[in-house]
Amino acid sequence: MKELVSILDGNTFLVSDRRGDVEPSLDFPTGLFSFDTRFLSTWLLLIDGERLHALSIDDAESHRTRYFLVPGEPTHFLDAKVSVIRSRAISGDLSEELTVLNHSGQEMNFTVRMEMAADFADIFEIKDTQRKKGHNTTAPGENSLRLTYRRDAFHRETMIESSAAAQVDRRGMTFPIRIGPHGEWTTRLTVNVVIYGARGQDVRSLLPFAGSRTTAAIEAEHAEFVARAPKLGCDCAPMAGAYRRSLTDLAALRYESIALGVRLMAAGLPWFMTLFGRDSIFTSLQVLPFVPELIPPTLTMLAGLQGQRVDDFRDEEPGKILHELRYGESAGFEEQPHSPYYGSADSTALFVILLDEYERWTGDVELVKRLEFSVRAALTWIDTYGDLLGTGYVWYQTRSPQVGLENQCWKDSWDAICYSDGRLPSFPRATCELQGYAYDAKLRGARLARLCWNDPVYADRLEREAADLKERFNRDFWLPDKEYYALALDSDGSQVDALTSNIGHLLWSGIVDESRARRVAEHLLGPRLFSGWGVRTLADDQGRYNPIGYHVGTVWPFDNSIIAWGLWKYGLREEAGRICESMFAASRYFFGRLPEAFAGYERDLTDYPVEYPTACSPQAWSAGTPLLLLRVMLGLEPQGEHLIIDPYVPAGMGRVELLDIPGRWGRVDALGRSRDQGPARPD
Repeated sequence: MKELVSILDGNTFLVSDRRGDVEPSLDFPTGLFSFDTRFLSTWLLLIDGERLHALSIDDAESHRTRYFLVPGEPTHFLDAKVSVIRSRAISGDLSEELTVLNHSGQEMNFTVRMEMAADFADIFEIKDTQRKKGHNTTAPGENSLRLTYRRDAFHRETMIESSAAAQVDRRGMTFPIRIGPHGEWTTRLTVNVVIYGARGQDVRSLLPFAGSRTTAAIEAEHAEFVARAPKLGCDCAPMAGAYRRSLTDLAALRYESIALGVRLMAAGLPWFMTLFGRDSIFTSLQVLPFVPELIPPTLTMLAGLQGQRVDDFRDEEPGKILHELRYGESAGFEEQPHSPYYGSADSTALFVILLDEYERWTGDVELVKRLEFSVRAALTWIDTYGDLLGTGYVWYQTRSPQVGLENQCWKDSWDAICYSDGRLPSFPRATCELQGYAYDAKLRGARLARLCWNDPVYADRLEREAADLKERFNRDFWLPDKEYYALALDSDGSQVDALTSNIGHLLWSGIVDESRARRVAEHLLGPRLFSGWGVRTLADDQGRYNPIGYHVGTVWPFDNSIIAWGLWKYGLREEAGRICESMFAASRYFFGRLPEAFAGYERDLTDYPVEYPTACSPQAWSAGTPLLLLRVMLGLEPQGEHLIIDPYVPAGMGRVELLDIPGRWGRVDALGRSRDQGPARPD
């Protein structure tokens, strides 16, 4: 049973307890947030001075929920004379309809109290409480309460209004009410958030969607998004549920960019409700065959914010694609480097990969031509600033030791990159998957140069560089005694020998020698890495292994989707199918919504996947995972003006039918059947 309940619309979201209440938390972002600022830190309902108890919660919709409550603590015999329904929705701002019902046969008096406060905490301050440098004001009005925070030109406001008469003080609203026999009382509380930029303009007024949509409009928009996606018909109930949930979560995670006024995909609730280079690109790769319209805004935004100079504080370098963009107070006053921050060594190559994959699916040559300068700059970064030691590999080391990320690969927690005995390597580091991404980016850049830019000389050069990189990589990263690729090279060029899921990304990139692919797959699906629910981030016999360690033993759905894609690319269809089956089986236990990560315990030990305690949910690249797994099982691959369909559905999953797959070919259908049910054929 979930202890916290969340609703969202874009990057505005509310996290409350199961009663619908919000109390300040120092370890998890409870409250109402928008653009990285908490606009409600207290939202607490009392009836006659008593807290309420939840009977039931209706949270089927991502942007709204209802709580059914009674006063006091539950007992074996419940005979409540009064109950409460809290119906709330986010549509740019927050609205909550509060209904008190009198179940007795006589008139009754109640005192309804809503405690209200806003600390205007930056998302970065939740785990690191600091004394605010601005000042707060509270202004009670007629049935309204205005909460304001100012620090120089940084200005945020929370405006709360009630549709019913209220006694308003600086800490909330009180409603002395009288309800007739079997009657009810209702008020609507509206919470408007106001965001002013550095020059004092009302940023929210510049956004075409913010604060102007009704709940009905949101539902219609989400329904339209889902309707545009291919239609899935299948015999596997977990697959159907995961697909449906993924589409609704992806619809909800879209938000309006302040910078360009376009719809982008937030990375994940609650910590990452903003644009991330790596996350946004991987999510785009996952969803491309299903909702390709999401891709151009992401590519355009990343290109527009591409690094232009050397800025140590932000880890910025010319040609580098950003890691993270934030809008909060700490970024605005450069207490954090996230305006934007460029501490990601992989997003630059991934940017090139995504643009090429997008063109292969859609035939959108015009976008490739518009982004030619950005792609060339990205490929140049790989060979210059990316190659810190001049060895032909991509390395990373933060330029900003005080605030920068130590690890700038996707496993970016401090202890994620380690030797097999648990020791940590020196900096700079060159993780294996970075080299795979660089290899793939060069080949894809060559294809774009030859096809779209009429530059065969540049294309030939990139292909030669890619071939040389593959040869050197297979010499320098291979561990002959262990028969897998090293996780990384340390600053001395020595191999960091931990066995990790990163080797699956190497298959996806194509940098693995054909003769070694099956051995790599055997490690990925072997007992040290494969839990039965998926591939662990770190093998269970390694020094730092922890089944509930963020990057040192948990199972990440996104990671597994890329690994399955990589196995498929090398023709290892059965192995890819095992990962697909395990992910869809796990999704059942999360009500179809795969979380950011879950524990790496053996499948036969727990009988169900154990939730990671602070996992983001929904998270964009976890929501994208079922979509990419469908692509893998159906063997979907663009080839010229056609879509190749070569299904391999794991045993027991039955029929899988995907209709109206969009692309440069128009729309086509794909049908597959699991091997135990015979070959695919039309019904």
